[in-house]
Order: sequence, then structure tokens, then C-alpha cells
Amino acid sequence: MANYRRVFAEKCSYFITVVTHQRNPILIENIELLRDSFRVSKIKYPYKIEAIVILPEHFYMIISPMISTDYPKIIRAIKYHFSQNLASKYYENIEQSSSRWQRGLKPIWQKRYYEHTIRDEKDYLEKMEYIKLNPLKHQLIDNDKDWEYSSFYREV
Repeated sequence: MANYRRVFAEKCSYFITVVTHQRNPILIENIELLRDSFRVSKIKYPYKIEAIVILPEHFYMIISPMISTDYPKIIRAIKYHFSQNLASKYYENIEQSSSRWQRGLKPIWQKRYYEHTIRDEKDYLEKMEYIKLNPLKHQLIDNDKDWEYSSFYREV
């Protein structure tokens, strides 16, 4: 099994990617629950969302936690709150491994997430642009300002 290590740097921002189990497109349909999950996580572990885009089966964000070692806890809190409150109809017919089933895990999120520590201004701007253009990349919209599940929605 791989030995994943997380990097923690003081006063850093992190580019995060979180994906649903088997890319199940449940996020937009449950956008209020996801928003509530972010609110709950921010109460427990204060952080600023610099940029975010939510697509049907994954989301990207750049966050700046008040305490750098909190970003794994932030992701865990978001996933936990969403999972605990999601109606079972969204996952009851999704296949999952017997080991996940035996541990009582709901097939809602992929086990891991991607994290990239923002190194400098250039890196930050590249990730911002990636987030901004992602709905276009997935052909969900024709104009990058039209995706309402983005922090860039209707930006002037």
C-alpha cells in the first residue's frame, strides 16, 4: 500500500480536488447540502475559500486555512457532513468493495483527494485559471462566467 504524505507549510494556500465515488454526479443536485457542509467545516476549522468550482461529480478549490495542518481535517469535515446527510437514494445502488461495505463506508466519495501546495503567485494564478475554466473544459457552459456553481460566476 502506498505511503501518502501530506505537506504542511505555514501561511500557505492549497489547491484541492475532491471526487465522488465512481464519479457519481450527485453534487449539483445536492448543492445546498454541499454548501452547508462547507459552512459546518468552516466553523470547526476556519479557512478562506480563495476560489471554488463545483461540477456534478467533483470540485476544485483553493483554500487558505488559518492553521496549515487543518486542511485534511477540513476535507474530512466536508465529506463527513455531506455523507451523513445525503439521502440514501443517491448511493444505495452503487457498487463498492466488500471491505468498504464491511467498514460501513457509504459509496459517496473517493477515499483520497488531491492536494497541491501553492508555491508562488504564478502557481496561484494558474490554479485560479484552471478552476475558472473547468466548466468550459467539461462542456457544461459556453462562457466561463455562466457556471453558477463557481466563485467566478458573473464576475466582471
